[in-house]
Order: sequence, then C-alpha cells, then structure tokens
Amino acid sequence: MAAAGLAEVVVVGSCMTDLVSLTTRLPKAGETIHGHKFFIDFGGKGANQCIQAARLGAKTLMICKVGKDSFGNDYIENFKRNGISTEFVGQTEDAATGAASIIVNSEVKTLFNPAPALAELDPQFYTHSDIFCCNESEAEILTGIPVGNPEDAGKVGLVLLERGCKLVIVTLGPEGCVMISVEEPIPKHIPAGKVTAVDTTGAGDSFVGALAFFMACYPHLSMEEVIRKSNFIASVSVQASGTQSSYPYRKDLPQDLF
Repeated sequence: MAAAGLAEVVVVGSCMTDLVSLTTRLPKAGETIHGHKFFIDFGGKGANQCIQAARLGAKTLMICKVGKDSFGNDYIENFKRNGISTEFVGQTEDAATGAASIIVNSEVKTLFNPAPALAELDPQFYTHSDIFCCNESEAEILTGIPVGNPEDAGKVGLVLLERGCKLVIVTLGPEGCVMISVEEPIPKHIPAGKVTAVDTTGAGDSFVGALAFFMACYPHLSMEEVIRKSNFIASVSVQASGTQSSYPYRKDLPQDLF
C-alpha cells in the first residue's frame, strides 16, 4: 500500500454506486416505463477522477468515506483492483454508501472541480486552487453567466481570474474546453475531436482524472498539450457505456499520448 507522501495524485471526493437503467426515453412525472437494461457501476466524481488517473499509470490515493455496507465493501475492493491506496478510505455505520440513480507536498498542484457547484462558494477555493476546472452548468451557477459557446466560457474565465484563480478551464462537452490563466489572460479555445457518443456519463470526470495524471506524471508538458491529451481520453470514454467501466486503460490508448 502506497504511503500518502508517495502518491502522485491525491483525490479528496465522493464515492457513489451508480444504479443505471437504460430506457428508450425518460419517464414523465408519475409514469412507469420499462427499461431494456440495468447495471450497477462504480461512480462518484472524486472516485471517477482517481480511477482514470490510476488507469493511465499515476500512483494515486483516495481520501473519502463509505458506509459499512456491501456497496462500501465493494468500492474498497474496486480501489484495490485499480491499484489505488485505500489507507485514507474510511467506513462508517452512521451513513450508507452514496448511491446515484442515473437515467500533498509543495510539488503537488491543487486541481479543484466545483461539483456540485454552489453559487456562494467560499472565496478561498478560488485563491487556493492552482487549477479551477468547471463545466458549463457549474460555470453559470458560479458566475451567473450562461455558457453556450467558447466566447461565453471565456467571459466566465475572466470573472474567475478576478476572484483569484490562477488558471481556469471551462469544459464544453463535445466542443472541448476554454483555458485562461493569469499568465495568459486571453481565453484560448481547445477543441475536442469529433466522435460518436454512446454514453457521456462521467466524461467530465475522465477529463479531470486524465488532467491530474498528465500534470503529475508529465510536468514538462504545456497546459495546452495536457488539455488536448485529456480531451482525447475523455472522448474515448464516451464511446462505451457506463461510468468507470468506460474509462480506458493506458495499454488500450495510442502510445504516442505518453
């Protein structure tokens, strides 16, 4: 088991058991419809990001708490199977493991993903994060600016820089993302490759996990190159069903990524 000081990526976040139903359409209020497939997967934004970083080859450590129940036991085994240190994964009898129904030393940078976003986020999160990464809906909650295109994302980035962020990434789903920093205060749109999406659940977490991996293991890369590589990995994840089950392993990716 890796000691905390030896981890390249440390994630503090949530673990959720995803209860996934596949249906032809979403039900209306009060309506019962038949699904054609059901499966249980491992999820939770923090855990998803940790899993993706680990599968790419980073030494990772997860800090979280799960229930002393079957879901919690299974999740701890899931971390171990993926080579993630569990010495700071606690179990409690006071609460159940989360479930979702889905239709550091000075060299370690802090990557903050504000999900779920709060309009009144503590200002210290902006000033203490080396990288602040949010999606379109989170960006709107935080700033009040609706994001429908890269130009809007750039406006959000400028607002977040004014709040004390050093580098901001606003993800735009299939349109890639926009990056802006104190050093380069002009928004830069970094597009993603076009793919046919099968299931976009957890794609943002795949992106953030890949981002953490490349930052930790390839510190010589420019942030733009890190984002391009992370965009590619996230695009791979949307081409398969499920959350963590769709996350690629390093061996299955083009090796020129590394």
